[in-house]
Amino acid sequence: MANHRSSQPVSALAMSAIGVVFGDIGTSPLYAVKEVFHAGLTTDQAHILGALSLIFWSLTLVVTLKYAIFIMRADNKGEGGIMALLALALQTARNNPKRTKFIVVTGLIGSVLFYGDSIITPAISVLSAMEGLQIIAPQLEHYILPVTYSVLGALFLIQVRGTEAVGKLFAPIMCIWFAVLALMGIYNIIQYPSVLMAINPVYGIQLLFELGWQGLLVMGSVVLVITGAEALYADMGHFGLKPIRYAWFGFVFPALLLNYFGQGALLINHPEAIENPFYLLAPTWALYPLLILATLATVIASQAVISGAFSLTRQAILLGYSPRMNIRHTSGDEMGQIYIPAVNWLLMVSVFILVASFKSSSALASAYGKKSRLHHSVTWPERLSIWPKVYAAYHRFCCII
Repeated sequence: MANHRSSQPVSALAMSAIGVVFGDIGTSPLYAVKEVFHAGLTTDQAHILGALSLIFWSLTLVVTLKYAIFIMRADNKGEGGIMALLALALQTARNNPKRTKFIVVTGLIGSVLFYGDSIITPAISVLSAMEGLQIIAPQLEHYILPVTYSVLGALFLIQVRGTEAVGKLFAPIMCIWFAVLALMGIYNIIQYPSVLMAINPVYGIQLLFELGWQGLLVMGSVVLVITGAEALYADMGHFGLKPIRYAWFGFVFPALLLNYFGQGALLINHPEAIENPFYLLAPTWALYPLLILATLATVIASQAVISGAFSLTRQAILLGYSPRMNIRHTSGDEMGQIYIPAVNWLLMVSVFILVASFKSSSALASAYGKKSRLHHSVTWPERLSIWPKVYAAYHRFCCII
């Protein structure tokens, strides 16, 4: 494994990584728990502990164990992502044409899926953030789409400044965001500390056995807590292995767990809070500041997949799977910090088209598979209409696994 050298201290790179790498996975607490229960669970203690157990072990096994510990060791000259895995896998199939073809096709399909995520994530994150305007000032509802276009345009325009500059701009905001997540979670865990029993995997296993095939819908929503995990690996060339690991283990992972368990504790004490368990974690006086902070965080969430798309394209060019493009190195210290104008503008146009087509985060979330409600009283036509959403959830799961 290549060493990732830098003249910058690891702590500085770790803080920048918080602003770039963890935006997507860091905003999942806004909607993940609510969607898990909309998938067919009731807010009784057994289901709450079971859902929290599934969330805890998904974050632990997929993000911490799989990505942070194992997959991030498989770098290709300091670079991570699907193309790095493709290059490494090809080294084991040099004398086997059929195996080589299979590996190449599989790797390219994975790359296409990541580009799709690079389009969907900015659209749904920024659009859902801007829809908060109608909560603060309902008269601004008609300005949601124009403001969304403006914010997205600004986000893509500042990419030319480089990942380091963007990371320094976003890092303080995301550090505040994760600190607030942790504090809100701690406050509610203190009210019901027994919620920590959900660490026991038995609760999650019992829930899946109880639900049977409907557990697929619940897991499709649980996957929301690990969306953005691939950015840890894809953005490794921008910051290096150690800074990303330190940021995850030392700050991001504990903050996310505390918030999810805090939401669970709130639901055990107040089942009616399922309407919006994230915002109801906070006291009334803090709702407006929290809304503003959440808006900023969801805008920043787009950065992880954008920088990941740059890294992916650079590796595809080096491996000969993409036409050559103009690549600008934006840092004298980090060779992985780059800006690719063609990719940036193509992503921006694609995101704009997506926002113009769906016009609301609810419509986009439905297409993305985030809304997969199932209740025992639904009719058969309604049951059949769920399967496209089941497929979408399965698609997201495959992208991450």
